[in-house]
Amino acid sequence: MPNTHVLNKPKTSVLYKPLFFFYIQSYLSHNWNNKYSLFPTKMSGGCGIGKSTSTLFIFIFLFLFVSIQAARPPFACDQKDRATKNFPFCQTNLPIGDRARDLIGRLTLQEKVKLLGNNAAEVPRLGIKGYEWWSEALHGVSNVGPGTKFGGEFPGATSFPQVITTAASFNASLWEEIGRVVSDEARAMYNGEMGGLTYWSPNVNILRDPRWGRGQETPGEDPVVAAVYAERYVRGLQGNEEGDRLKVAACCKHYTAYDLDNWSGVDRFHFNAKVSKQDIEDTFDVPFRSCVKEGKVASIMCSYNQVNGIPTCADPELLRKTIRGGWGLNGYIVSDCDSVGVFYDSQHYTSTPEEAAAAAIKAGLDLDCGPFLSQHTENAVHIGILKETAIDTNLANTVAVQMRLGMFDGEPSAQQYGHLGPRDVCSPSHQELAVEAARQGIVLLKNHGPALPLSPRRHRTVAVIGPNSNVTVTMIGNYAGVACGYTSPLQGISKYAKTIHEKACGDVACTDDKLFAGAVNAARQADATVLVMGLDQSIEAEFRDRTGLLLPGFQQELISEVSKASRGPVVLVLMSGGPVDVTFANNDPRIGGIVWAGYPGQAGGAAIADVLFGAHNPGGKLPMTWYPQEYLKNLPMTTMDMRSNLAKGYPGRTYRFYKGPLVYPFGHGLSYTKFITTIFEAPKTLAIPIDGRHTSNSSTISNKSIRVTHAKCSKLSIQIHIDVKNVGQNDGSHTLLVFSKPPVDVWVPHKQLVAFQKVYVPTRSKQRVAINIHVCKYLSVVDKAGVRRISIGEHSIHIGDAKHSLSLQASVLGVIKS
Repeated sequence: MPNTHVLNKPKTSVLYKPLFFFYIQSYLSHNWNNKYSLFPTKMSGGCGIGKSTSTLFIFIFLFLFVSIQAARPPFACDQKDRATKNFPFCQTNLPIGDRARDLIGRLTLQEKVKLLGNNAAEVPRLGIKGYEWWSEALHGVSNVGPGTKFGGEFPGATSFPQVITTAASFNASLWEEIGRVVSDEARAMYNGEMGGLTYWSPNVNILRDPRWGRGQETPGEDPVVAAVYAERYVRGLQGNEEGDRLKVAACCKHYTAYDLDNWSGVDRFHFNAKVSKQDIEDTFDVPFRSCVKEGKVASIMCSYNQVNGIPTCADPELLRKTIRGGWGLNGYIVSDCDSVGVFYDSQHYTSTPEEAAAAAIKAGLDLDCGPFLSQHTENAVHIGILKETAIDTNLANTVAVQMRLGMFDGEPSAQQYGHLGPRDVCSPSHQELAVEAARQGIVLLKNHGPALPLSPRRHRTVAVIGPNSNVTVTMIGNYAGVACGYTSPLQGISKYAKTIHEKACGDVACTDDKLFAGAVNAARQADATVLVMGLDQSIEAEFRDRTGLLLPGFQQELISEVSKASRGPVVLVLMSGGPVDVTFANNDPRIGGIVWAGYPGQAGGAAIADVLFGAHNPGGKLPMTWYPQEYLKNLPMTTMDMRSNLAKGYPGRTYRFYKGPLVYPFGHGLSYTKFITTIFEAPKTLAIPIDGRHTSNSSTISNKSIRVTHAKCSKLSIQIHIDVKNVGQNDGSHTLLVFSKPPVDVWVPHKQLVAFQKVYVPTRSKQRVAINIHVCKYLSVVDKAGVRRISIGEHSIHIGDAKHSLSLQASVLGVIKS
């Protein structure tokens, strides 16, 4: 791929290194062409250096010596510190719970409260350094939080596509691999004293409303996709360590029902999300439950908003009862930044700051991103509204996570990941994964003709037009760091053809049309025209929700004028996090192709070009519904209901509950080849065994459904064998989206995704795929009381055009009950 604007890493360490160290480092970086010689024959100045074995060992010894001196000092339990190394909390052979209790028992109240904020204070008398908890790794190590910084030997980190783009790949193994690579780079930066080990990522909120500025950070609108993404990305970040050890500590955010930042005078600091028990259970909580139960995440972040009148960070039902009690969180709960101060200062939930601190800690909040708890908790104890033992309980959760990360195990370089360093950040393999992730996430929305792929032989000159045609930073979206390097769309296309470039708009706002003439002229000259349009962080971002779904300013006019003038095929490439109403382009026969690239990361331009010219066959699918602008008519963002109420003119939200007009549906995505999907084998009936303790309970089988908690769910699953045949001319990957339509009832979804899988099929061949569906988890629905149930009767399973009917029946002691 084009490797333009790559950050050059300095050849000297943050420590002063003698010249010999420079040469050894260069050698180990594979900068010498002579593989048999450690040093060149002559150094600058003509000083010769011999190649004897003794000289080699001397320099290797000095290399190791300097490297050891440069290693990160221990956070705690330094074996050189005789005063602290023998404390029980430093003994790695003891259980972590015992070690945490020993440490907390040695702290004064004043020391404890200074550990309740993200900028945790040092405890010098116990040999414990200060620690910054706040780091971010949404789609690569980021410097958004104060815990991570770039510079010196770490000028940047691999910046993967924004999450909404990666989600479009529907490739769970890719999500986990990205997490693994990000955690490698995070550990390397920790070892270099440039980062922390606690990363407040991923964002697994549901993209409920298409206007939400942070929708780009999420895996989209479907709870099952978000749940699988949460599980797999967290696994990648945290590693598969022995016992409960952690590579880095991930955090799923923002719990819960958070999907409004700043819309029509309502902001997240003052918003009270009125949510039914039904929607909490079957939509908003699903990814967080998966994050804890399947992903084993080390942290959950509560959100700014209230839910049904109670701030999430002060609600014991949400924090203690659900996250820790119901789901079994093994880790800590942290507030979104300044959330405790927000529910005191902005929401006026308590009368005094001490009451706010006490309410948060009693609810189960362990760590405050912000200074509020550190400032007001001690006084809350002194005036008798909070017991010190409550602080001890919460501190045990944060300290235990630090111990699971090895922060109390002494010398970092002697630990499992102590070898990771600058060479493990922005490595060639990591950067290639960033390109591949972008390729897999790009979605082909329209291909009339077909206009795509373009041919380097027939389309030798390409007009590249639009405000996003040569962007770099735009491609990495928000919560990003400093990328290793960039390949813009213009640079990527230039690899395949001669280009004529016209930006045509000053920026994506495109507030005037005075520069259109140059773009029109370029389209007349070129063999093909690629318009790179869409949005950026000036239009959609944190604390910036959109007011509509149309392209900004004069973008639509630019697209139409250029399309009329172009003498070759016209392709529209869209960069955006949320959906855009491009009905006009979809209906315009002069626009042959439409491609959605999301925010495709540092190498997005290379990936876009690979798709446009057929080097990669697109296989992405939309992880969210694309609505027309009319969908927003009389639809406040503040209305949280998922289900439609057509009698009141309420259309419902997401593909599960909305059945109106669309621009593109959830799961839409074309290919350069043709796949045929058939169901080879699947069960037609399944008996749902009921736990004998509940056979006489009238609520177990009511309204033709079974309570999930009353069924024997452990190994209750079905397996469907699916044949995928590629009958086209190109190899390609196909995403199998398995939907279920439950028996008709007013409160069930129109359909719901129950499984998905990516499969690669070479041209003129067939692959058979086995998909397992856990019945209680995926074929269940939630009633109005928030109770999850399995509907008795005919469930319609469909994968593309293939359909299958599955009958579920209740079974008590081997007898089927209808």
